[in-house]
Amino acid sequence: MKWDWYSWVPKGQEENLRFRRELLLGCRSDRALRSALWSACSRDILFFCNLFGWIFEPREAARLPFITWGFQDRTLLQIAGAVGKRDIGIEKSRDMGGSWMIVYALVWFFIFRPLQAFMLVSRKEDLVDKVDDPDSLFWKFDFILANLPQWMRPEVDRLKLHVKNKWNDSVIDGSSTTGDVARGGRRLAVLLDEFAAFGSDDGYHSLASTQAVCNCRIFLSTPQGGSGAFYDVMHDAKSGLLKVRLHWSEHPQKRPGLYVSREKRLEILDPEYEFPAGYPFVLDGKIRSPWYDNECRRSPIPQLIAQELDIDYLGSEYAFFDHQKIEERVARDSRPPLVCGDLSWDQVHSVIKGFGEADRGGLKLWVNLVGQRMAPPQDRPYVVACDVSEGTGASNSALVVWDNRTMEKVAEYLDPHIDPGIFGKFAVAVCRWFSGEDREDGAFLIWEANGPGRSFGKAVIEAGHRNLFYRTEEQRLVRKGSDFPGWFSTPEAKKSLLTEYRRAIHENLLVNRSSSALLECKEYIFTAGGAVVHARSQRTIDPSGARESHGDVVIADALAAKCLGLRKQKNLTTHHIPSNCLMARRLVMAREQKQSAYW
Repeated sequence: MKWDWYSWVPKGQEENLRFRRELLLGCRSDRALRSALWSACSRDILFFCNLFGWIFEPREAARLPFITWGFQDRTLLQIAGAVGKRDIGIEKSRDMGGSWMIVYALVWFFIFRPLQAFMLVSRKEDLVDKVDDPDSLFWKFDFILANLPQWMRPEVDRLKLHVKNKWNDSVIDGSSTTGDVARGGRRLAVLLDEFAAFGSDDGYHSLASTQAVCNCRIFLSTPQGGSGAFYDVMHDAKSGLLKVRLHWSEHPQKRPGLYVSREKRLEILDPEYEFPAGYPFVLDGKIRSPWYDNECRRSPIPQLIAQELDIDYLGSEYAFFDHQKIEERVARDSRPPLVCGDLSWDQVHSVIKGFGEADRGGLKLWVNLVGQRMAPPQDRPYVVACDVSEGTGASNSALVVWDNRTMEKVAEYLDPHIDPGIFGKFAVAVCRWFSGEDREDGAFLIWEANGPGRSFGKAVIEAGHRNLFYRTEEQRLVRKGSDFPGWFSTPEAKKSLLTEYRRAIHENLLVNRSSSALLECKEYIFTAGGAVVHARSQRTIDPSGARESHGDVVIADALAAKCLGLRKQKNLTTHHIPSNCLMARRLVMAREQKQSAYW
C-alpha cells in the first residue's frame, strides 16, 4: 500500500508549524516515530521539504518554514525524477525560489541516497561557497542541514567547496566556471546556476566540459539576451532537455488580479479580484497583474522587466531594431520562397551553368525563373550585396539580390563554409546570371571589404566584374568615389549603415520577403559603449577569432538597401560600351592600375 505522506501536512503557516512541533516533540522519545518519518521523507521529497524544510528570507530577516506552492511541488518532483537521467533546463522569473528548490532536491539525495556525487557551479567562487553570504549555494546547503532535527542531520566532513556525508559517502563539491569545470570527474548531476550570466565563452566551455561528466546537467537562469549557451540550450528542440518554466504569474503572492489583453481588449483572468475604480489597465498583450504593473513603474527600463520577470530572451537586451516593427514587416511582407535550389557554376569563368530545384537548397528565390536556361528576368536592374565570413563554419557568408526597380528582395544565399575567394567568383557568376552574360557590367555588386572581404574583392576583380560599389569619401566637402571597391566597415560606419536600414524598414521604404532575415534584425543590440552588434557575435565561440567579421544576412540586406536607387537606369539597361572597343580596354586598364596599390 502506498502512503500519501504529503497530504498529511497542513499548508497554512500556523497549522504547519503546530504540526511540525507536535511531531518533533513525539520524536524525542519515540524511536519508531523517528524511523517512520525518516522512511516517509526518503520516499517523498515534498513531505521532507514541508515538514523539515526552512528557508531564509533576507528581506524580512526571518527564518521561514518551507511550505511549497503548487508550481514548486511540480518543479521539485520534476527535478527529483530527472536527476541522473537527463538534462534539465529551468528558465525563470526572479524571486521564484529556483536555487532553493534545486539545493533542497540535492540535499534530499545527499541525505537519503548513498554514494551520490554532485557539483554546484556558478560564475564566481563566492557565489558557490562564501561564509555568511546567503546568496552562495553552499550557505543554503549549510542552512538546510543546520535546521534539521539532530537525529536526521548527517555527520559531515565540511571543507571549502566540499561536503561529504559520513553516513553514506555522498558528496557535493563546488566550482566557479572555468574552461575545464568538472572535467575528468564523474557526477550524478551538475548544477550550473544563473547559467545565462556566465562569461561570453565560459558557458560554451562549460557545456563541453560537463557533457561527459554526467547525464544530468541542471541549467538554471533568468534570460540575458537572445544568444549564448543558455539561450542555445533552452531552444534546442533535439536535445531531449526537460524544460521547466517558472513564470511570476504562477506565484500566489504575485498573481492576484491577473489580466491580459487580446487585440487591445481587456480580459480579466482572476474574476475574484476587486480592482479599484479607474484602475489604469495596460493593454499591451502581456499577462499582467497589479503587482506586475507596480514592478514596471518601479523600473523605467523595459529590458530589465523583460529579463527579470517576462522570461523574454530577446526583449532582455537593448534592441537596436524595434521588435514590434519587425514583427509587423514579417506579417505583411515575408513570403515563402517561390523556389529553392542549388546553382551549378563554372569557377574558372564565373558563370552559372544551371539551377537545380531542391527543398533544402542553399539559394532561395522570390522571383520566377524564365526561358530555356531557367534564369531570373533580365529586363530589370539588380543589386547584389554580400557579407563575407572566413568560411570556417562559425558564421555565414551571405549573398542577397534586390530588385532596384521595385525595392524588393528577390534572392538569398547563405553558406558558412565557402572560401572568401571562391565566394567572390560565385558572386560575380550570380551577378551575370541575373543580368545576362552578354552584359559587360552585370548587376551592381557591393560587399564588406574588411578582413575576408579582401580575398573576396580580389577574386571579383580577377573575374572581370566592374559594376562595383566604390566607397564615398564622406569626410570631404566635395565627395568623390574612392579608388578602392567595396564598403569598409568601422564601428561608426556600421552603426550608420544599420541606422539607415532600420529607417528603411520602419518607414516601409523596401520589401524584404525573407522572414528569417527580418527576424535576425531582432538579434542586433546596443553594447554598453553604444556600438551596434549582432548579439551572437558577442557570445559564441568562433574558432577563427574573427568576432568583428561575423557574416550574416542583415549586413548584406543593409548593404543592398544602401545602394537601392543609387544606380541610374541608363547604366543598367542598353547603354553599354562594347567589350571589344578601344574605350572599353582603356577603362579596364585605368581601373586595374588604380587597384594595383591596394591589392
